Amino acid sequence: MIAGILFGFIPLAIWLYLIFGRDFFWLCRERDDRADFALGEFPSIVAVVPARNEADVIAKSIASLLAQDYPGAFRVILVDDQSDDGTGAIARALNDARLTVLTGAPRPPGWTGKLWAMKQGADQAGAPDYLWFTDADIAHSSDNLRNLMARARGTGAVLVSLMAKLHCRAAAEHFLIPAFVFFFDMLYPFRAVNDPARKIAAAAGGCMLARREALEAAGGIAAIQNEIIDDCALARAMKKEGPIWLGLTNRAQSLRPYEHISDIRQMVSRSAYAQLGYSPLLLAGTLLGLALVFFAAPAVAMFGWGISQGAAWMAWLLMAISFQPMLRFYRLSPLWGLALPIIAGFYAVFTLESAIQHGRGRGGMWKGRAQAKGQG
Repeated sequence: MIAGILFGFIPLAIWLYLIFGRDFFWLCRERDDRADFALGEFPSIVAVVPARNEADVIAKSIASLLAQDYPGAFRVILVDDQSDDGTGAIARALNDARLTVLTGAPRPPGWTGKLWAMKQGADQAGAPDYLWFTDADIAHSSDNLRNLMARARGTGAVLVSLMAKLHCRAAAEHFLIPAFVFFFDMLYPFRAVNDPARKIAAAAGGCMLARREALEAAGGIAAIQNEIIDDCALARAMKKEGPIWLGLTNRAQSLRPYEHISDIRQMVSRSAYAQLGYSPLLLAGTLLGLALVFFAAPAVAMFGWGISQGAAWMAWLLMAISFQPMLRFYRLSPLWGLALPIIAGFYAVFTLESAIQHGRGRGGMWKGRAQAKGQG
């Protein structure tokens, strides 16, 4: 009986904390459309795009960069990271004077592929005021760079990052994609990230505008050369140099579909164990925590009794309510909120698989490369 009461009330206490004590992360208030900053000057910017085997999306992605309405000095450097599918040739065919296609050098030991490509692009950029790091599978609205710069200048941020809106059309995407962003926001509440007085730092690698001088003061890309979760590592380094800002957006959209659960599994398992510092102890604690946060309440709600069952239903309801703003952002049915425990179960499996892959020497697998620390 005592165990039943505990497993009913502990999840309720956890969700009350998450709802009211975790910077109200679930409200999704940190958005790039909530404030309008005037831009009185136009610093120089170079966009750096690391790309490896992105032939299916590269033309649309680069075209969206070249279509930016930014009135200042702006150019684009695509770093073709040893692609074998014609990515570089497709980009060169765009034939724009503002575009440089750089053939990437072989990756040195100790570097992840993406960060090595980013460094080569940053070195090639020279000395612009800002560097805009964006992924090769992201399409940007024509006003995105102007708004990024306006926010950077208006807030004094040394790093402005947007969580690109992920592709969410297939059934597997409906099931798992909104939760991916929800869990990220839970782990790194955007409001806390954006508070200069707080140490917590995070960024979204698909769209990051960095002040070059601050980046160099932080040690440059070389300072994080072996990080799998490179965007958050960059955010931690940059926040030591000044304020940073992270928010949701509709201005940057992912072109990469995740039509099957296996596609999302690969995305998550690539970095989940790295997030845990490759620690078996933290892995066990995370799986136990997921059980308490997401699984205990539905189990007691369906099979418990008395006040513990009532507490469990309340915890499950709070869970579903907290998911609603993210579901609205992705324009999905609110009923997905009730499925959050099942969705979390899939992410628990993906996290465990990430640790198994690391043990097999395939940690941090990306485009055929094992890149986790000590591997590849």
